[in-house]
Amino acid sequence: MRRIKIWPDKFKLTNKVCVVTGGAGLIGQSIVKSLAQAEGKVILMDVNNEKGLGIAGSMQSSGLDVTYIYSDTSDIKATKAAMTKICDDLGGINVWINGAYPRTNDYGTMLDKVEIESWKNNIDMHLNSYCLLSRDVAELMKKNHGASIINIASIYGLVGPDFKLYRGTEMTMPAVYSAIKSGIIGFTKYLAAYYAQYNIRVNVIAPGGVFNNQPNIFIENYSKQCPLGRMADAEEIAAPVLFLASEASSYITGSVLVVDGGWTAI
Repeated sequence: MRRIKIWPDKFKLTNKVCVVTGGAGLIGQSIVKSLAQAEGKVILMDVNNEKGLGIAGSMQSSGLDVTYIYSDTSDIKATKAAMTKICDDLGGINVWINGAYPRTNDYGTMLDKVEIESWKNNIDMHLNSYCLLSRDVAELMKKNHGASIINIASIYGLVGPDFKLYRGTEMTMPAVYSAIKSGIIGFTKYLAAYYAQYNIRVNVIAPGGVFNNQPNIFIENYSKQCPLGRMADAEEIAAPVLFLASEASSYITGSVLVVDGGWTAI
């Protein structure tokens, strides 16, 4: 007798090893929680020991399988060594999520003031780490008979910023951010094609603006322009990540899932 599919089970990650870089960040910790609640065995990677250990401890107290590991993703060799150890200890990595947001201290400098070394360092720390770590984990995933890599990009890898949003604030959209996120989207598609033969799916999430206690004037400006009339909550980014991590998205690879309240639709 053919087994009837139970559709909600497709979203479960039971016994799947899931690694989230930048897992102590605003979006990262929501992703960690969503994967753990779906019964995944989650490794939270971050450079913030105090915060990472606190988040993992709190989730463990709630019965979730979350472990913290220190990792600076801009140190690609050290992070590769950490992912190799995870594979040795746990039998492989099923889901890898590049969610870290490394950047220099002068990040946010206006374009005409950006120094060349700053530009190079940000590209190296963020774009290069995403690309090379995705390559490295994919090589380890070949023996898994199916795995998922998810990169976190941005709508600003797809469209240019509206600088009117930042009037009256000290905020801006760094030019290198657009270059990085565009590069992540392009390389994700390359990886999806390259590793498809191993049933390794590679996709990218492109979030719009996420509420993070920005100045009121910015929140008002953004909300007026967004079709849904508000900024996103971090949990609204985590849910699509869970979808791409799970078997519910088993025929999706090389895709850009835009989560922006309709921002790029108009």
